[in-house]
Amino acid sequence: MAVIEPDKIQTESIETPALFVTPPALNTIRDLLVQREIPNHALRVFVTGGGCSGLQYGMAFEETPSDGDTVVEVENVRLLVDATSMVYLRGATIDFVDSLMGGGFRIENPNSGGGCGCGKSFKSKEEEAEGTLNNEGGCGTCSSY
Repeated sequence: MAVIEPDKIQTESIETPALFVTPPALNTIRDLLVQREIPNHALRVFVTGGGCSGLQYGMAFEETPSDGDTVVEVENVRLLVDATSMVYLRGATIDFVDSLMGGGFRIENPNSGGGCGCGKSFKSKEEEAEGTLNNEGGCGTCSSY
């Protein structure tokens, strides 16, 4: 039996992709860039404080990335994510849903520990584990508690 010395063991790290973007979301972003006549812009996706659960998603078009941004390019569509937001968004999927009950961008986030029923506000898994999810009073958007 061979003995493997600890410093000879090779490890392989598996990195979660920054973001996934569905075809409907890509098509909508492309359409918006054309409609607004800003073909060279990118979609900034970010997380900010607020909402009924503590954090909320935001999106805006920007022409150039800032220092420290992660730039994700999918089928010639660029997305920008700042370093702080990437902590909360890594591995998330951005989708676009068009329905009678209200359409829009939806983010399926594996880093979310829970949040509001509207999907626009969330807490991180760490906050859920600490028991600090706070939906007292509900959400002004979807009226869930």
